[in-house]
Amino acid sequence: MASIFTRIINGEIPSYRVAEDDNHYAFLDINPLNAGHTLVVPKKEVDYIFDLSTEEYTALQLFARRVAAAVQKSVPCRRIATAVIGLEVPHAHIHLVPIDTEADMDFRKPKKEISPERMAEIAATIASNFK
Repeated sequence: MASIFTRIINGEIPSYRVAEDDNHYAFLDINPLNAGHTLVVPKKEVDYIFDLSTEEYTALQLFARRVAAAVQKSVPCRRIATAVIGLEVPHAHIHLVPIDTEADMDFRKPKKEISPERMAEIAATIASNFK
């Protein structure tokens, strides 16, 4: 059975897409820690990020770096933090989270409630800054 991320990539489930290439897809997390919280995934469904080949892993990280630069240009923050947790969805993914303090990266805190209109606006801004 396809993961929820594969279903998002295939357009079966809507997403706030911010960037895409032949092998990767980036979209806003619908339960964000902060505005602009983005997930970066390989299109190839692999459960554990370290099961990607060296080439696939490197390409994913380089794509995530470009997405992070676009997020930083789009959302006021001091840094873009990254996390690879990978327990909640069996599909490798990288969290890119805009932060001002280390406490902003606490996945236990309540998630932000952001309107669909604002999410669409943030996604469009990040997409316009993606190079």
